[in-house]
Amino acid sequence: MSAPTTTRRGWLKAASAAAGGLWLAACDRITANPKAIGFLQSAEGLTRRAQRLVADRKALAHEYKASDISGDFRPNGSIDPAEPDYRAHVAQGFANYRLVVDGLVERPLSLSLADLRALPSRTQITRHDCVEGWSSIAKWHGARLGPLLDQAGLKPQARYIVFHCADSLEPQPDGSGQYYESIDLIDAYHPQTILAYAMNDFALPVRHGAPIRLRVERQLGYKQAKYIMRVEAVADFAHIARGKGGFWEDRGYEWYAGI
Repeated sequence: MSAPTTTRRGWLKAASAAAGGLWLAACDRITANPKAIGFLQSAEGLTRRAQRLVADRKALAHEYKASDISGDFRPNGSIDPAEPDYRAHVAQGFANYRLVVDGLVERPLSLSLADLRALPSRTQITRHDCVEGWSSIAKWHGARLGPLLDQAGLKPQARYIVFHCADSLEPQPDGSGQYYESIDLIDAYHPQTILAYAMNDFALPVRHGAPIRLRVERQLGYKQAKYIMRVEAVADFAHIARGKGGFWEDRGYEWYAGI
């Protein structure tokens, strides 16, 4: 299990070097570079096909020992959202926070942090690989997404799970600047896919996505949505923001970011 994971990551780093260091550029510089966007788009099909050749998508990502945990885990993306509703949650210690689970579900949910902590959970020590070229290892604990979706009851039409977040990286009149991400049902029901509310045995810090963030361990860092406020089951995501399935995907990144 760990050997194919290492191989895939090695291929990714090799592709990075061959592409002139595009993976190592900061996210805003990548999206401003048409050649980088073209590379990311053309790589998606290759990445998906290569991963499916070497490993089952249901296989577990490599897990590490406590001694491997990084001393300083660099935060990705937003680190302190300024949106008024989110600031109010921070001021209240997330006492009034509710995670909405809706869309194509039989039983829409509104869950407090206490509700989430009562759900089937998982603890895992995994490596976070950022598209900017850095990696860090941390211990995550949170509610498994699969049992949560079963509690809500997915309708037959549901094919993707969309995570709507509190942070706006690029506010726009049409709402397309709000951060969001999406995964398919294979990743949603993967046992390592969790809504993490703890990091390294402490409550998830704001800079790392409090009160909950997605950990979908078989994908790159930009898929690990932070500050999640709503989980929506959909048949497709063409109607959301710019229709590509995520904030960075709307700006040229590949939707499938498997590693």
